Formats: sequence, C-alpha cells, structure tokens
Amino acid sequence: MGTLNVRTDEAMETALNALTGDTRSRSEAVRYALLRAYKEMLLEQAEKDAERLNADPDDQAEMLAIQRFMGVTE
Repeated sequence: MGTLNVRTDEAMETALNALTGDTRSRSEAVRYALLRAYKEMLLEQAEKDAERLNADPDDQAEMLAIQRFMGVTE
C-alpha cells in the first residue's frame, strides 16, 4: 500500500473536518472521498455509455447479438 502526501488549503481543511467528525481519521476521510469520487466518475461514464447505446440502434443490435452469443438473452 502506498502513501500519499497532500497539501491542504483552508477549503480542504474545512472539508476534512466535516468528513472526519467523531468517527473517521483524516486518512479514512480521504480514502472515503477518493472512493466516492471514483464511484461517481464510473456512474457518470455508465450514464454516457447508456445514452450512447440508446441513441444508436446499430449499437443496440450489436449488444443484443453479443448477449445472445453469450447466452444471456434469447
């Protein structure tokens, strides 16, 4: 496992104080925030992918063909 050093400013300190509260250490708060941001990024990408697939009927047909090949759908 690696170590990360971060310089904080006043806004970062405010955010860290809000995220730590009485239950989390500063390290736990940073890990939580990074994982939350990563999850949000993945969800945004999934939404973009879904919009793209819904916009292009050829992509939908290709996805259906792949699902049939994999035995996921009939």
